[in-house]
Formats: sequence, C-alpha cells, structure tokens
Amino acid sequence: MKVTKEVVLLYNINPEKLNKIRFVLIRMGVKNKIITKDMYLQTIGYLAGIKGFEKKEEEYTDEGFHDEMLIMKGFTSKRIDELLRLFRNNNIEKISLKAVLTEHNIQWNSLELYKELKDEHKAMNG
Repeated sequence: MKVTKEVVLLYNINPEKLNKIRFVLIRMGVKNKIITKDMYLQTIGYLAGIKGFEKKEEEYTDEGFHDEMLIMKGFTSKRIDELLRLFRNNNIEKISLKAVLTEHNIQWNSLELYKELKDEHKAMNG
C-alpha cells in the first residue's frame, strides 16, 4: 500500500460510519485525524500537520457544532473523485460539509471553516 501525503480531517462522525470511512482511507493510503471539539480553535494548517503552524494553547470549551465535516489536504481532483466513489461503493452516507485545504482556509480555525461551509451549503441548496 502506497502512503501519500494526503490527510483527511474528520469531524462529528458516528463510530459506525467512521469505521467505514477509515477503512476506505487506509486502503487509499490516506492518513486521517479525528478532530474533537477541544481542537476547534487550532488553525486548519496545524490540524493538517503543516510545518510552520504552531499549536495554540487555548482550548475550545463552548458547544461548537454537531454537523459532520470532512477536510481534505493534498488531494488532486482525481483522488477526490476516487475517494467519493469509494464512499458510494461502501455505502457511506454523504457528508454535506466538505472542503479542500486552500491558501485561504489554512489560517482559519474549525469554527470559521464550518461557518463558511454552512453558508455555502445553504446558498447552493436553498
């Protein structure tokens, strides 16, 4: 199995679905990281393991969000298509809030990215 520099950050996924997702990611050679509420103030860059992004001491203690969210780092469009196809083939329910790590959102924290994705999703789906 080839291990890539790709990473998937996973938020609020129930254990059964998480096991299915991790199975697919491991088969693809993709690292995955479960993001818990206490990590929500860290930059996406730090959470994705990018050099130069330091850990912030402050932990998030508020309610946060409960929607599932998936962030992909280092994926080509071909690999994103492959990931989504494997999700479908393995009967993994769709995760509505998905993003690719970009030069814009790399500085954001999870709460900021969540709000942006939620707003985009609402605009596209009414």
